[in-house]
Amino acid sequence: MSEKKIVYAYSDGSSIGNPGPGGYGVVLKFSDSVKELSKGFIKTTNNRMELLGAIIALETLKGNQKVILSTDSQYVINGIEKGWAKKWRDNGWMRNKKDKALNPDMWSRLLDVVDQHDVKFIWVKGHSGHEENEKCDQLAN
Repeated sequence: MSEKKIVYAYSDGSSIGNPGPGGYGVVLKFSDSVKELSKGFIKTTNNRMELLGAIIALETLKGNQKVILSTDSQYVINGIEKGWAKKWRDNGWMRNKKDKALNPDMWSRLLDVVDQHDVKFIWVKGHSGHEENEKCDQLAN
């Protein structure tokens, strides 16, 4: 049996004002195929769009895939890689005894879809000429 091929996913989110109008952009690359996804919202936040970009990238994939997901959002990466989101969920979406975690609906979706795939998150510096990140930024705006 051959090893799974890697899906390269790139996501970005933005908003003008926080909250304000915003959107997400996603680029998916698998073998020779490229798929671009985007959607705008009238009132949202930058962090919600960063989360939604990663969610949509992963929810779009069928079955169990090996994915390298690149994003310029340390909020998304730290929430998953440092285990913050799982801790918040385990604590009833509380960051600590008095502060609620923000965006629990988005974090819940992201945690669920991450569990469906073999995902490695990679941070890329935003607005630094990274081709796919720049495309995602363009799609998000």
